[in-house]
Amino acid sequence: MIRLVFIILLLITIIGCGASNSYDRKSSELQIKNWAYQLQNINSTEIANSRFSFIVIDSEIGKEEVKKLRKSGKIAISYISIGEAEDYRFYWNSEWEDNPPPWLGEENPEWAGNYAVKFWYPEWKDIIKSYIDKILEKGFQGLYLDKVDEFEYWAENGYPEEEVAIEMIKFILEISEYCRNRLKTCIIIPQNGERLLLFEKEHLLNAVSGWAVEDLFYNGIEPQIPEEVKERINLLSMVKNSGKPVLSVDYVDDGSGYSGENLERIEDYIEKARKYDFIPYVARSDRELDELITISIDIDGG
Repeated sequence: MIRLVFIILLLITIIGCGASNSYDRKSSELQIKNWAYQLQNINSTEIANSRFSFIVIDSEIGKEEVKKLRKSGKIAISYISIGEAEDYRFYWNSEWEDNPPPWLGEENPEWAGNYAVKFWYPEWKDIIKSYIDKILEKGFQGLYLDKVDEFEYWAENGYPEEEVAIEMIKFILEISEYCRNRLKTCIIIPQNGERLLLFEKEHLLNAVSGWAVEDLFYNGIEPQIPEEVKERINLLSMVKNSGKPVLSVDYVDDGSGYSGENLERIEDYIEKARKYDFIPYVARSDRELDELITISIDIDGG
């Protein structure tokens, strides 16, 4: 029954909103040689002068900085969390701390100030739409959707997994349509949550421009469990087979310099990512994403 409901909802979304007609999948295909991911201490001049061609950065930078990046030939898309609310964003209401709305969940114990949201609530969707408006007004060329995997959190907390997965798929489709009604060529790249492809593939892959994945080969500086790596690669291969790029970021650089075990680990990560034609970005193991790391393109000669 739920599968039938899902198909009906998809048809309502696609036919009612015109998603299948308003987005030219072929013309939207991305050709990404390399990429960078930085959310703090952003220096637009440093990024503009770098050899990176595709940039994921935080939306807090100014309109003129975005213009500078685009003028330098970069494709710049904005980070946006769609599965957690952040208490340092424009939309945050301090009253929520004592009197939270029904869609606001618990604080993430690993990231202070980040709160789980019941992303299927209309009130949260309206917040995200206003967020997207601000992003596009600054001249960003697309969205990098974080916390797409939040459906797994709610599945672990008593909600039927298929139902919350379907709600996240609907949300991504709605975001895609909303964004492309404002910018026809808007780039949409979800991060993690590739298990959504087990629940629906065709419309989801048509709606996104690619997929990003964290911690695929390493969990920090420790190798991931081979069985888990294989499972994720099989899912991400669906993205590759659809003609869309897969962006990979592993937090393998411990900051000790590019020699010895640190360099061996970095090179191993890059080699493994390239084996599957994924596009690697090396990040610091502190996960702060507060500096531009060039080692991936230095090694590749990119």
